[in-house]
Amino acid sequence: MARPVGTITRGTTNPNRLRRMDRWIAFALGAELRRAADPVAVDLGYGAAPWTAVELLGRLRTVRPDAQVVGLEIDPARVAAAEPYRRDGLTFAHGGFEVPLPDRRRPVLIRAANVLRQYDETEVPAVWDRLRARLAPGGLLVEGTCDEIGRRHVWVAIGPEGPRTVTFATRLGSLDRPSDLAERLPKALIHRNVPGEPVHAFLTEFDRAWATAAPFASLGARQRWIRSVRLLAESGWPVTDRADRWRQGEVTVRWEALAPRGA
Repeated sequence: MARPVGTITRGTTNPNRLRRMDRWIAFALGAELRRAADPVAVDLGYGAAPWTAVELLGRLRTVRPDAQVVGLEIDPARVAAAEPYRRDGLTFAHGGFEVPLPDRRRPVLIRAANVLRQYDETEVPAVWDRLRARLAPGGLLVEGTCDEIGRRHVWVAIGPEGPRTVTFATRLGSLDRPSDLAERLPKALIHRNVPGEPVHAFLTEFDRAWATAAPFASLGARQRWIRSVRLLAESGWPVTDRADRWRQGEVTVRWEALAPRGA
């Protein structure tokens, strides 16, 4: 067997760490999952414990009852440790960015959470290209970063054609200002949070909208967030979702608006 492509991660994982990302995936990819002939998803680099793969299966099966998840890890010891959690629809395998699924299967979803933070920014486009080439038509690569207990999360959604959107998600009670999410930007963006870059302009404008929406704080953090996102949209930022997503502490913006200069 060829050596898996990639570098072993720290492996840090906690139950429910990726619940915000999973919730968004079930919403955004639900229609494609329901019509897929082979509803298989990959949890790439699930870490030292298989909780995220177990939870992903449960959440996808609320949309597609026969969904399947393959947890891939570059560390054989982690694959062996996950085997007791194997069940109907959930398997574990040794692999990396080559996504080695049997019988030439192509996943509807590849989720790579907290995997690329240890890589250099210049390596990210090639990894994205390699992973999206493995997707089924209509499939989605979701790559991003969150904190240890899943309160703050930012991810990029990438289709077979390339990056589409960036989603910011947070437990609103933990937020002082939207730019607190900057520390969880994915590798493609985290070093671009500097003046002159679009993501910095976005977060600066988001903080300004948050301050303007301060009177809504008396109605709760959720109403303040909703008002802030509405102000962003009214000022021209290409927000792609609606208030039902904003209520959950999310906002999704088109990739082109935040992409690094020269990308």
